[in-house]
Amino acid sequence: MNIQTMKSTMKAVVVDTSRPERLVLKDVPRPEPKPGEMLVKVKAISLNRGETRMALREMADGWRPGWDAAGWVEKAAADGSGPPAGTQVVCMSGMFGWAEYIAVAEPAAAIVPDAVSLEDAACLPVAALTARRAVQLGAPLKGRKVLVSGASGGVGTFALQLARLADAKVVAAIRSEAHAPLVRRLGADEVALGDDLAGAAGLGPYDLVLESVGGQSLAAALGTLAPGATCVLLGASAGSQTTFDAARFRVGGTRLYGLVMGYEFRREPPCVGLAELLALMAEGKLRPEIALCAEMGEIAEVAARLMDRAFVGKAVLTF
Repeated sequence: MNIQTMKSTMKAVVVDTSRPERLVLKDVPRPEPKPGEMLVKVKAISLNRGETRMALREMADGWRPGWDAAGWVEKAAADGSGPPAGTQVVCMSGMFGWAEYIAVAEPAAAIVPDAVSLEDAACLPVAALTARRAVQLGAPLKGRKVLVSGASGGVGTFALQLARLADAKVVAAIRSEAHAPLVRRLGADEVALGDDLAGAAGLGPYDLVLESVGGQSLAAALGTLAPGATCVLLGASAGSQTTFDAARFRVGGTRLYGLVMGYEFRREPPCVGLAELLALMAEGKLRPEIALCAEMGEIAEVAARLMDRAFVGKAVLTF
């Protein structure tokens, strides 16, 4: 391989349906940034269930996943926007992030302070931005009660911390009692066990519910709301269909809010939330719960473990 070819290609995670593991590292063309984009050399990425599920179960040959990435600016944007070369950044890449290089515009990236590692920063874009926006939807939260379902997951672990920082009274709903010490350490005042929020009902009513399970769990969540409260729907891992008691939901001013970050970014670009979250991390007020850190060549094994719920918190892979 000549020098010119080496410069024009890179390693990236690609879907290969001919392989049982589906996710493989392949040589692909290195991105050519537009005038308003910086070229980022990626050091660390983190996995999210949404993109991982798509890659392992839905997408065709050649599809490239990846939303969360952190690294260094290899080449500054030609139009002068964004930070200079050598700056550490974390990026909400939109896709194609599990690669050695990505092209990113300034609104989708934030500068990583020296006090924050790139591995920690890589956990922020999807999970922490989602948790931040969900918690904002219940503001002000001082002295009010918040229920976080799926509290030991990527979004849940950040939501617990952010709700606690907002001086809320936090209840964590988890499937396994083994995860109780973790969620208490991250900010839960009380812990509810079970798959359908039955254990959480007696600890309510709630001023804000972050619901990520769907199915019967969503139905139960809608019945735990206090007057004027909000249930934020983050996902539906247990099922997209549910039947709920409208009389219990209709207690005055309650609402169900469907949270989709692509829609929320029309209101505020990722860089704003990322900068705020990074500042909290630099101050020691927020931390990712990293369950494992591995090399990028182990992507298939780590992705399978994530979908099997073999660990709680985030998985980080590095180049």
